[in-house]
Amino acid sequence: MTLATQDIEEKPLTTILPGGKISTLNFKEIWLFRDLLFTLSQRDVKLRYRQTALGAVWVILQPLLAAGIMTVVFSLLAGLKAPGRVPYILITLTGGVCWGLFNNILGRSSTCMVSNAALVSKVYFPRMILPCSTVISSMVDLLVSSIMIITFMFIYHIGPNWGLLLLPLWLLIFAMLALGFGLWASALMVSYRDVQYVVPVMMTLLMYASPVNYTVQMVQQKHSEKLLLFFQVNPLTELLEACRWSILGVGHLNFGLLLYSCVWAVGALIFGSYTFKKMERKFADVI
Repeated sequence: MTLATQDIEEKPLTTILPGGKISTLNFKEIWLFRDLLFTLSQRDVKLRYRQTALGAVWVILQPLLAAGIMTVVFSLLAGLKAPGRVPYILITLTGGVCWGLFNNILGRSSTCMVSNAALVSKVYFPRMILPCSTVISSMVDLLVSSIMIITFMFIYHIGPNWGLLLLPLWLLIFAMLALGFGLWASALMVSYRDVQYVVPVMMTLLMYASPVNYTVQMVQQKHSEKLLLFFQVNPLTELLEACRWSILGVGHLNFGLLLYSCVWAVGALIFGSYTFKKMERKFADVI
């Protein structure tokens, strides 16, 4: 009896304490649970393609079909012209793939708490792992869908330029912005399920308000300076323009607007993580 008691006392104890009043994204805690992070990301990828006939081909077909339709609408019907020798379908395809990263991260992270309710209510782990895992799975989709961009660039003899080295930076800012809003939406959705209906509507409106299927230069040529201020307020505008500049070499970088987008991304991530951590202790009871 004494030996058993001694063995128990020698084992280290892990004490789980609630976060302080000001707690945000804890990278150290996420790193400690990195195996769970990658496992959840792998699970998300497998579940999406497990019972589909075409598998990962859908990730390629969706942006390709959307780019084809938008090319007809904006190029043939609206009369917008692509800059230089770049075909219009590459303008829409590049914008659609980059927008898809933002849309996927925000959409999946906003619903991750509700869709994993059984896991959240029964097992302890850093809840932040769930929305962060959507970033990795969305990046996988981005890499797969980028195959069509590479294919069309090869067909139209458009080679890469040195600006491609900056593309990971623009995508990182995209991911930070989407994750920040996703953390905020996922925390709210635990208590208010109406959020799951509001987010898709807002994302659709934001897509048409952003230069996804056209460039700002095209709009300026068609409508002069009337809509320029409207696009400059949108933090996604310069990120989309920067991605096209890095991939296709069209347009130019506005470092002032890029800094503005970075401030939005950092602010959204801090605000989203703060809101998430503040409401985290109630998740298991309310969900």
